[in-house]
Amino acid sequence: MSSSSLSVGFIGAGMMASALMNGLISSKIASPSSIICSDVYQPSLDKAAANGISTTSSNAEVCNKAKDVIILAVKPHIIPSVCADIAKVEGGSDAVIISIAAGVTLATLEGALPKGARVIRVMPNTPCLIGAAASGYSLGSTASSTTEHALHCRGLVSTIFGSVGLAMEVPSEHLLDAVTGVSGSGPAYVYQFIEALSDGGVRCGLARNVATELAAQTVMGAAKMVLETGKHPGELKDAVTSPGGTTIAGVEALEQG
Repeated sequence: MSSSSLSVGFIGAGMMASALMNGLISSKIASPSSIICSDVYQPSLDKAAANGISTTSSNAEVCNKAKDVIILAVKPHIIPSVCADIAKVEGGSDAVIISIAAGVTLATLEGALPKGARVIRVMPNTPCLIGAAASGYSLGSTASSTTEHALHCRGLVSTIFGSVGLAMEVPSEHLLDAVTGVSGSGPAYVYQFIEALSDGGVRCGLARNVATELAAQTVMGAAKMVLETGKHPGELKDAVTSPGGTTIAGVEALEQG
């Protein structure tokens, strides 16, 4: 889809929204002048304004000015009041609504927004902040009601969230729970693994900064091997483990633990 003049509104201008705005601008998907955001926290608006982005305290103004997509980037408990603001906008809005509020279902969103709103639910993760997100998404009933709607909505999500990493559709909304477990919570598990690997290096005499950098680079390199070779992780593991060697001994210890 053509995205050179994408008109995007953000309700909520916190860290995740800020990362998405930066991704859109750096990827030239949208210009600062084609983005508008609202927030109750003035420092967040000041940060966006410093990048040339239009800011407001009015959610209605975001709805009136954002022509292509409105991203709901607020805490889950704020969603009902935000949806009420959108529903009150005179003349309504034709923009696609994307929610990144954790745990708020498509049915809840569609029930609170104007009838016929095209809604998409996205589950990003914190590496979005450095342009390395792994996001899962699911289309609402209207967003997927026709082939035209579905293609348009998929294109929007791929364009916007592709600017900060990877975006993959799941065939059913309930699978977003699995996405939460894999990529939403996954970074915490990986950080713990990096920390443990670093601890092992320190125990064997490496300086902490050296051990941590080696551990983090190792995880990044291994992840790129999986993504770029297309090989099963088990096959790649076997390529590292020589018979009777130290690696297979370590793998055995991990399996026992």
